[in-house]
Amino acid sequence: MPLDLIDTTLIDALQRDGKEALARLGERVGLSAPAVLERLRKLERRGAIRGYHADVDGRVVGLDVTAFVGVSVGIGADLDAAEAAVTAIRGVTECHHVTGAHTLLLKVKTESTATLERFIRQLRAVPGIVQTETMVALATILERGPLALPEPSLLMKRGRRPSLGDV
Repeated sequence: MPLDLIDTTLIDALQRDGKEALARLGERVGLSAPAVLERLRKLERRGAIRGYHADVDGRVVGLDVTAFVGVSVGIGADLDAAEAAVTAIRGVTECHHVTGAHTLLLKVKTESTATLERFIRQLRAVPGIVQTETMVALATILERGPLALPEPSLLMKRGRRPSLGDV
């Protein structure tokens, strides 16, 4: 079933502000708050809305390095298994099956180049992966999406107590 104007208006508004009140969303589309809630639940069930997330600045929370990693999976290797193993590694924020020189393109957020190096070692240990190519971002112009935050225990190991100021 295609999305109608009300659905697309609600989705657009939530992409801009995921915390917008149901009553205010209802004002935008001419529906009551309970009717908006029902629409949103239907959009969630259909998969049009996959979740609600905070837009977090990686540098502020200790994820200072952004890298893009091209991954080549060997011919005859189990691609599904490789994808599952790769996406289970902490720090992967995106995984795309792509055309070109690589099989997969990953976006990775890590605390430092040392943690990026450990990540690459883990990645290269995945069965079926035959080659990786890593490009470190020097600056980020635009970025959207949830981040896997450092665990509080990692912050403590670095001599920092996690606080609200970290977020």
